[in-house]
Amino acid sequence: MSEAGFDAGKFRHVLGHFPTGVAVVTGVDAEGRPAGMAVGSFSSVSLDPPLVAFMPDKLSSSWPRFSDTGSFCVNILGAEQESICRAFAMRGGDKFADLDWSPAGSGAPIIDGVLAWIDCDTEVVHEAGDHYIVIGRVRALDIGTPALPLVFFQGGYGRFSSLSLAAWESDLGVQMRSADLARPHMEALAEELDVECVASAVVGEEMVLVARAGTLGSAKLPTAVGQRIPFEPPMGTAFVAWASDAAREAWLRRLGAQVPADTRSTLEQTLGQVRAAGYSVGRGHRWHSQAAQVLSRDQPDRHRDETAQELHRLIALLPADYESPDIDADDVRTVSTPVFGPGGSVVLVLSVTVPGRRSLGSDLPWTVERLRTAAAAVTKALEGEG
Repeated sequence: MSEAGFDAGKFRHVLGHFPTGVAVVTGVDAEGRPAGMAVGSFSSVSLDPPLVAFMPDKLSSSWPRFSDTGSFCVNILGAEQESICRAFAMRGGDKFADLDWSPAGSGAPIIDGVLAWIDCDTEVVHEAGDHYIVIGRVRALDIGTPALPLVFFQGGYGRFSSLSLAAWESDLGVQMRSADLARPHMEALAEELDVECVASAVVGEEMVLVARAGTLGSAKLPTAVGQRIPFEPPMGTAFVAWASDAAREAWLRRLGAQVPADTRSTLEQTLGQVRAAGYSVGRGHRWHSQAAQVLSRDQPDRHRDETAQELHRLIALLPADYESPDIDADDVRTVSTPVFGPGGSVVLVLSVTVPGRRSLGSDLPWTVERLRTAAAAVTKALEGEG
């Protein structure tokens, strides 16, 4: 096809089927004033040396403001920052008027709340048709606010939700808001039932404790906000039982390729039982004592991977029906129930746990009723669909 007969509209349409992340490239002009532009063309180039690139339009009015300063900073936007992207995609105006930001080492702005930032010195600029290819050598970079990324696809903005992260995982903003709403209910439960009440969220391949209530005096459990437990079978059924088929499969795959058929069948049966009952349990004094010992050693000077590996080993010892509410047992130590967000996804799980050799035993129905009432109240406050 000759260039004269090239269909530019079809070119844009076809290339629009390749989803891209969204970034704001920032810099400072000759007078030290902040400048920036939205791009969907950011890419890594080389590891050694560390190089990245983006491609500004030659007609851009923003790129010339800081193109000669020799540096720039790439700000990776989160799903909740579409308004920032749109502001930087427009021509003219003070795009930083209502933004909070701090300077990178180069002086270029790091926008508050971005997923990550990469501060660069300009290495070389190539001409490429109606665009430039700007290659930068990375001088510093870091993670910002954990959240889902903003994605541009087929002419529109959206958010990315990986099957490996699973469909029950919401962004941390929703999870933390859920925890704030749950806190008064957790405190009331802890006092009424004389238990520890915790709220957990899924972050990647871990369950993270985001809030807790209850001290239990000298029998305090070794749990702390920020603690992480591997999110793998048979743990976490209160998250998975309401998830999509793809998300459930992602969780099951964490057992590995050689999982016996009967183990998988029991896990799937347990998920059905948890969903039907509306809650899961955790049982066994010995296992909880061993897990407590590992968690109690989880100090700042201890490498987190060591704790994760020890917990992974302990979790592998559990039977596939460990969290089933249909198993008759007099040593139930934990009860968990989900909090739902808009759309019916599980954004948080509330759990009550008893310490030492105490068991919920005959108090189980009463405990479940109060726990589910608290979770339902938080779901309603979130306008969730459970």
